[in-house]
Amino acid sequence: MSKSLDPPPPEQPRPGPLATPREAGLRGLDPEAEGDETSAESDAALKRMLAARDRTIDVLIKRLEERSNGDPSAFALLEQNIALEAVVSRKTRELDRERHQLHSALAELHSTQARLLQSQKMEAIGQLAAGVAHEINTPIQYVSDNVSFLRSGFDTLLAVVDQYLGLLADARQAPLSSDRLDAAEAALKAARLDYLRRNVPDAFDESQEGLNRVSGIVMAMKRFSHPSGEDMEPVELSELINTTAMVARNEWKYVADLETAFDANLPPVPCFRDEISQVVLNLIVNASHAIADVVLEAPGTKGRILISTRRVDEFAEIRIADTGGGIPEAIQRSVFDPFFTTKPVGKGTGQGLSMAYSTVVNKHKGRLFFETDPGHGTSFCIHLPLQAAAADEEGAA
Repeated sequence: MSKSLDPPPPEQPRPGPLATPREAGLRGLDPEAEGDETSAESDAALKRMLAARDRTIDVLIKRLEERSNGDPSAFALLEQNIALEAVVSRKTRELDRERHQLHSALAELHSTQARLLQSQKMEAIGQLAAGVAHEINTPIQYVSDNVSFLRSGFDTLLAVVDQYLGLLADARQAPLSSDRLDAAEAALKAARLDYLRRNVPDAFDESQEGLNRVSGIVMAMKRFSHPSGEDMEPVELSELINTTAMVARNEWKYVADLETAFDANLPPVPCFRDEISQVVLNLIVNASHAIADVVLEAPGTKGRILISTRRVDEFAEIRIADTGGGIPEAIQRSVFDPFFTTKPVGKGTGQGLSMAYSTVVNKHKGRLFFETDPGHGTSFCIHLPLQAAAADEEGAA
C-alpha cells in the first residue's frame, strides 16, 4: 500500500478546513489500499474466532470426557448396568448349559466305565469257564461214583435183609433146616458187610465234600460276577481273595501251589468289591502264566504263589508274590501302559494291568507297584486306604 503514497509537499498554511494531502495520505484515502487492509483484518479476525471456537470445543470435549470418566451420569450408569446384566445373564446361561453338558458327559463316562468293567469281568469269566467247568466236574464225578457205590451196597444189604426176613418167617412156622440156614449164611457172606461198614461212611463224607466244593465254586462265581453298588463298602480282603483264587483255581493248580497268609487284625477295607476282585484275579492269572513259562523248562516241577495281607501305615496291603521269571528291566517302565503285553497274539490284550492301575490308583486313591528280581520272581503290591470312606465324607462335607 505504501507504493501509492507520494512524498508530502512542503508544509503550507492551512487554507481552512480542507485536509492537506498529508492528512489524506495518513487517512488512507487510496481506495485499493483501504480494501487490502480491511481484508487482512477480516482474515485475522476470522482466524482468531476459529481458533477460539476450536479451543472452546476442545475444552468442552475434555470436560465431557472427564465427566464420563470421573462422574458418569445416572442415565449412563443405568445403561452400563443394563448392558452388564445382559452380558452376565447370557454368560450364566451358557455356563449352566455347559455345566449340564459336563454332568451328562460325566454320568455317561461313569456308566461306560461300569459297563467296561463288567464286560471285562464277564470276559474273564468266559475265559475261565472251561477251567471252572472242570473244577465243578471233578467233584461231581467222584460224587457220582460214590452214589453208584452206595446204590450197589444198598441193593446188597436189601438182598441180605430180604433173605433174613424170609428166614424169620420160616422159623415162625416150623423148625429151620440146615440147608435154609446155610443159604442165609451164604447170602450174609456175599454181602461183605465188613467192606461196606468201612467204605460207606467214607463215600458219604467224600460226596458231602464234593457237593460243598461245587457249592463253594458256584457261590464264588456268583460273588465274583455280581456287580457291587455305586458306593464303597467295607470288605474282608481274606474272603475276597479266597473267592477269587477259587474262581481262578484251574489257572494255577497245575503249575503252582497257592498259599495265603492273612493278617487276622486287618479291619474291613472300604472299596468297590467287584473291581478289587478283578484286580486280584488279573494278578493271580499273570502270576500263573509267569510260573508256567518257567515250569515248561523243567517238567514235573511246580512254582509257588503267596498271597498275603497286612497293614502298612494307613493302607491295607495285598501282596501277590510268584516264583516266575521276573520282569526284564527293559520293559519295567511299560508294564502298566495300556495295550502293552508280552503274551502272544490272542492270549492277552494288554488291558489287565492297565485297568488294575486305573482302578487302584485313580478310583481308590491307592498305590499299585511291583518288586521284581529278574529270573527269580515278582511281587505285585496293592495299597488301599483304610479311611477312604471317611475321607470322602469329610471332603463332601
